[in-house]
Amino acid sequence: MGELSDELYRDIQNAAYLIRSQKKGVALTGAGISTPSGIPDFRSAGSGLWERYNPLEVASLSAFRYHPEKFYAWMRDLALEMSHTQPNPAHIALAELEETGCIQTVITQNIDGLHQRAGSKHVLEVHGSMQTLTCVGCYHQHPSSGFIGPYLETGEIPRCPDCRHILKLDVVLFEEQLPIRTWLSAQEACRNCDLILVTGSSLEVMPVAGLPMQALEHGARLILINQSTTYLDVRADVVLRGDVAEILPQIAEEVIGE
Repeated sequence: MGELSDELYRDIQNAAYLIRSQKKGVALTGAGISTPSGIPDFRSAGSGLWERYNPLEVASLSAFRYHPEKFYAWMRDLALEMSHTQPNPAHIALAELEETGCIQTVITQNIDGLHQRAGSKHVLEVHGSMQTLTCVGCYHQHPSSGFIGPYLETGEIPRCPDCRHILKLDVVLFEEQLPIRTWLSAQEACRNCDLILVTGSSLEVMPVAGLPMQALEHGARLILINQSTTYLDVRADVVLRGDVAEILPQIAEEVIGE
């Protein structure tokens, strides 16, 4: 990281002070925490995936039901990128903050598994996971480890070993409900936290974008780290504009160094 401006340095110190002084911190992360690892996000102007694809044609529940091959063809390139990427310094910094007890829970909109690979233990994946698949016929759930290799190598669509129906990756598509137990746990964590750290999320996708508001309504402090503005900037105690992979490690260093 280059030389910090006085303003950014003060904001990093203020954020570190808030994290240290609270007891029940929650982190909410979006695609922006994984873009430094090389995973594209969905909504950024000029580079977002939804500027190149119509999500209702490739990533909706209706599209999957009628044309699952389109979903799997589109998903393959993204899954390949995810399989080759590594956690970046922001993921590692969050895991370190969790290790110190400053962050109790990581709520993520991402499906890449990088938080767990960085060492985070309590991760709530509100948009699902690529670690399991569910049969659309018999509804049995299977670990993806036995199917993901052939799919990535040849594009082979995974099928249920029990009934031969197509298996659906357990990621949340458009028109699909969030995983209910995970969602209820995320809401509970936000209602009970005293600080919420939002990082790499534009807070545009509901209902997850409403989680920080639930935290604020119960008296929590708010720190925002993002490249672009969000609807909650005016409510935040600290707003840090910039690369999360540079800023979050600096915050963690200030917190842990005390």
